[in-house]
Amino acid sequence: MSATCPAVFIAAPASGQGKTTVTAALARYHRDQGRAVRVFKMGPDFLDPMILEQACGHPVDPLHLWMVGEEDCRAMLHGAAETADLILVEGSMGLFDGDPSGADLAVRFGLPVLGLIDASGMAQTFGAVVNGLATWRPDLPFAGVIANRVGSAGHGRMLGAALPEGIRYFGAVPRNEAVGLPDRHLGLVQAEEIDDLEQRLAAAANAVAEAEVTGLPEPVAFEPGSLPEPEAELGGVRIAIARDAAFAFLYPGNLRLLEAMGAELVFFSPLAGEGLPEADAVWLPGGYPELHLDTLTANQALKADLHAHHQAGRPILAECGGFLYLLDTLADAQGHRAPMAGLLPGEAQLEERVQGIGLQAAPLPEGEIRGHTFHHSRAEVNLEPVAHCIRARNRGSTAEAIYRQGRLTATYLHAWFPSNPSAVAELFKP
Repeated sequence: MSATCPAVFIAAPASGQGKTTVTAALARYHRDQGRAVRVFKMGPDFLDPMILEQACGHPVDPLHLWMVGEEDCRAMLHGAAETADLILVEGSMGLFDGDPSGADLAVRFGLPVLGLIDASGMAQTFGAVVNGLATWRPDLPFAGVIANRVGSAGHGRMLGAALPEGIRYFGAVPRNEAVGLPDRHLGLVQAEEIDDLEQRLAAAANAVAEAEVTGLPEPVAFEPGSLPEPEAELGGVRIAIARDAAFAFLYPGNLRLLEAMGAELVFFSPLAGEGLPEADAVWLPGGYPELHLDTLTANQALKADLHAHHQAGRPILAECGGFLYLLDTLADAQGHRAPMAGLLPGEAQLEERVQGIGLQAAPLPEGEIRGHTFHHSRAEVNLEPVAHCIRARNRGSTAEAIYRQGRLTATYLHAWFPSNPSAVAELFKP
């Protein structure tokens, strides 16, 4: 049975337009009005969802037709619509970027698209950009547009007057440094590291309220997904998961799946000096180990625990930052190099430019698992890869290496576990 809920897809012509800030502002505003707000992020991302979760009070899951899958997306939207008063979906990059794109997602599920454009350097050209977004795909449900970072009330009126007939102008959000979100080499700074995040969210909510862009969108009917319940393949398996500022890139959906398969999850903090808890398997997710080199080096107890765990033939999965931590050494952007855990022979160095990015699938012996990669580091590993990932857009080209020593599996890929639950279960089974 379908579930109906007001919903909107917040999209832009490019990155850097302020999508996360405005989406978070709308989520916090409506939450403050007593509404239950659910937010999703189009495409793979860890950093934006941290901010959005703080704004709406609920975990933020990715929606992507390739990585997550159409049925999973449908099920998540339907589940949200059953309990929420408002659904917000934040786009990724530009509306038509990627294959599949945000526009593909909006069309597939009938999500009205609300264009958001940084108009700080625009006048009448604003209308041409909006016209392009609205008409590029005739089947796109385009709801209207918000002008962002507007210089004055007069500027906002000028932008509205430039719009083609028939396109709704939701209003203009003024430029305000108090609502901006700090960033670094992989994107936004993590939510827990922004000391004044609550003040920024409150200021952002006030900004969209004063701009009068807070009207509820039209209701959308979402159909239920037809997904089988995961089997309890990890019943009785205890998985130790690193989680702190250095290892924070965790999809809530991955954690839910492990628990649904019967696993007991126990979290520990390498940065706090904690050793490895008693566990059957270990998961070292991605994050920012390069920002905490000396603290990680100082935790000698954890290194010894990981070596003992590995030598006992127990599973370890290391993704991106977790993979870097298992190398012999890691260097930051300033060239400061420090010893890491030393379970994999090799070293890595943080570079200025992106070294790997995009949707990829890992063809593991256990089965193919989909995910994505995004990193600024370059690793040199003295080990023959067991396999290479395959790019989503070009199935004939190889990408990130996958390394395996015994029950240790390490790669730059951030995996979306629900893409192949059985394969994931095999990775963690003792």
